Formats: sequence, structure tokens, C-alpha cells
Amino acid sequence: MAPARVAMAPERAVGDGRPDDVPDGTLACIGLGANLGDTTATLSAACDALAALPGTCWLGVSGRWRSRPVDADGPDYLNAVALVRTRLAPEALLTALQAIEQAHGRMRPYPNAPRTLDLDLLLHGAERRDSAQLTLPHPRLWARAFVLLPLLELMAAWPQLLDDAVLPPGLARAALAALAARLAAEQGLSRQPGPA
Repeated sequence: MAPARVAMAPERAVGDGRPDDVPDGTLACIGLGANLGDTTATLSAACDALAALPGTCWLGVSGRWRSRPVDADGPDYLNAVALVRTRLAPEALLTALQAIEQAHGRMRPYPNAPRTLDLDLLLHGAERRDSAQLTLPHPRLWARAFVLLPLLELMAAWPQLLDDAVLPPGLARAALAALAARLAAEQGLSRQPGPA
């Protein structure tokens, strides 16, 4: 196991967690969040479920970050970002993420309601999409510190895989880090000990 991998959990790995385990797959970044119930156990179980998806190789997960709800009410969220390589098309992956949410009791009584589990498809390779079902990259990716800081952790661990897919043209990693730090101060983010 490469020491540069962020919070790699070998028990969750498909194959040995190398990007070439699914050589024809696409890198996908998935945001994880929860603010109801045992959030630590929920994120861990969600990582296990992501690793078990068909045609998908688990690569790793960022550390955990606690944040206040943004544009919502309720308890603080526990957040992380996972990295996989998958053969699933974006819509199929989104459907799989929604099934994992439902298995964890996710309900949608109103917009931005507290959640037992929230899984967001942040990036699917360099795919650009804007449909009623799915927008890629995620439309609020650049406005949420609880996504940017974990994503920066993954970029540090996997620069050869993520820089081109994550960074918009003309945006340097240092500028992204500065944006994330500013948003973190505004949004009340704190790094939690241990892996997701």
C-alpha cells in the first residue's frame, strides 16, 4: 500500500486499490455527509457500500470534516470525499448512490432537510453535464469547504490522477486551497481525527 494514499482502508479495497484494477474505468469523486444518527458509523458503512459497487475499484477516502449546515438547519455534518475508479456511467453511479442513501434511511421531506446519509457525485472524470437528473461537476462543488478541503487531501495523495479532472482551466491548486480556507472559516469547518 502506497503511503501517500489518504485514509486508505485495506478492508474496503477492491483488488489492491490500485487505479489499474479497473483500467477502463473512470475516476469519480463522491461526497459523503451525514448529520443524523451515528454519523461516524454511517460514513464508514457508506464507504464499504461504495467499495462493493460492481465494476468499481475503491481507491481511498479523505479524512473526516465536521461542518455547520450550509443553507439548512439541524446538527453539524460529518463529511468526507471518496475516490473510486468505476465502469458505471454517471447516471448508473448516481442511481447506485441513491440506493445506498435509501438503505441508510435517507428521506427527502423538504429541500436541505437533515440527513442520515447524503452521497453526491462530485466528479465523473472530466464529464460535463447539465440535465434535470445530474449536473457534473456538482453545481456547488466550488462553494462548499466541506467538499473542497477533503478533495484537496485526495489531490495531494493522487495528484497524477486528479489535478486535470478537478482543477478548472487556469485555476492553480494554491488558488483552490486559498478558496477552501476562506470558505472553511466562513462555514465553520474542522478536521476530525481518524479516517472516514
